[in-house]
Amino acid sequence: MKRKLTRLSQRYVVALRKHLKQGARANLHSAHNFGCRAAALDLETLDVARIHERALAALEASSSRDGIIERAEIFFAEAITPIEETHCAALKANVRLRQLGQALGRRTVDLAASQRTLKQDIVQRKTVEQSLKKSGKHSRKLLKESRRLQKHLQRLTHRILSAQEDKRKKISRDLHDEIAQTLLGINVRLLTLKREAAVNAHGLKKEIASTQQLVDKSVKGIKRFAREFGIHNRT
Repeated sequence: MKRKLTRLSQRYVVALRKHLKQGARANLHSAHNFGCRAAALDLETLDVARIHERALAALEASSSRDGIIERAEIFFAEAITPIEETHCAALKANVRLRQLGQALGRRTVDLAASQRTLKQDIVQRKTVEQSLKKSGKHSRKLLKESRRLQKHLQRLTHRILSAQEDKRKKISRDLHDEIAQTLLGINVRLLTLKREAAVNAHGLKKEIASTQQLVDKSVKGIKRFAREFGIHNRT
């Protein structure tokens, strides 16, 4: 790098001397080309200023000073133009890079927020799915229990109806037997009355009274069975 700077300084002296000798006919192409080489070597404006000062000192020692400073300054200004342009481009690039960095930072923050929201949504969805699964299992369990209770109720209802039917049949048989026995007893009494009617009037009254008691007893028995049967039907 030191050798490159030395050669570049020598070239600067040569170019500046040639520029100064050309006078009004001089152009600044050589100064611009030097600036491009300096920028390629990543030299700063201060580095070129030092080269310029050394070159100017050497030229002042070997030539007259008339107009050297002013024309040399013009040459120097053109020489540092590429470096300044590079600096401007670098500044613009830095500004753009900083803007991109800020945008990337905001995008990163937004992305992190989106990821947190997505994670929360996933957790919430899993919670809902688990709740639905539990609810489904619970519903199936309730449905199974409901069907079991329904079958049990059907069996119980059938048993109650069967018991009621058995009780009704028993009451019906008991009532039928008691009425039949009572009617048979009344019939026997009537036959007895018929035989004794012509023989013993006093005995007839006694048999009639006994028959009336039997009829009353039969009526009471029928009413009792009727009440039991009615209660059974209301039950």
